[in-house]
Amino acid sequence: MKTTLSVFIVLTMWLTACKNKTKNQSDGDTGATKLSQISYPEETHLKNIRQLTWKGDNAEAYWSFNDSMLVFQATNKDWNATCDQIFYTKRGKSNMGEVPPKMLSTGKGRTTCSYFLPGDTTILYASTHLVSDDCPPVPPKREDGKYVWPVYESFDIFVADLNGNILKQLTNEPGYDAEATVSPKGDKIVFTSMRSGDLELYTMNLDGTDVKQITFELGYDGGAFFSHDGKKLVFRSSRPKTEDEIKEYN
Repeated sequence: MKTTLSVFIVLTMWLTACKNKTKNQSDGDTGATKLSQISYPEETHLKNIRQLTWKGDNAEAYWSFNDSMLVFQATNKDWNATCDQIFYTKRGKSNMGEVPPKMLSTGKGRTTCSYFLPGDTTILYASTHLVSDDCPPVPPKREDGKYVWPVYESFDIFVADLNGNILKQLTNEPGYDAEATVSPKGDKIVFTSMRSGDLELYTMNLDGTDVKQITFELGYDGGAFFSHDGKKLVFRSSRPKTEDEIKEYN
């Protein structure tokens, strides 16, 4: 299939972090961190780091187009989220260490990979809530320690406003649809789907139309982001070649 996007493949890298030697403490008003090692001498390009969350599992945090808000997924019993749900916070105007942020997802099923749409009044995210209110089963940890990401067939991509109201369902194909991000130009969405039988990358318009498959080789393709000019993609990928690699991947 012909496409105007130039595709770059990025191999995943495993980073081993050291244990913090000191305890995290909040300064109350700003949520800044004191006495906590949150950067390391080798990280020479990082400065003015502030810790925003202290409990639960928090990930996939992305800025709004005007850089005033963050949207992210979290599992935190104190926030009434026993399974990954979508939250947002305003930069410099909230302290999530003391006041729970606003939940934008339904509180049902499991969610992942939220992202602001142009105008910063709506977001998109993937959710399993149409199939079940319950959190889907979590796969057991592998004995070899390799990371396992569950590819739930019930993931579909939705658009919601900042009050948590679902405005539209963007995908409705059998199988996994998730990991969506939006072009800085505000015209396209890229996401990962299992609709072909393999985990491939697709693009679509903001309203879910004009879906195009843009990767075709066996292996996982996901976690994609557009370049600033919207003409290129960077993404994670695996390319199993041997019989053993293909067997493990499948």
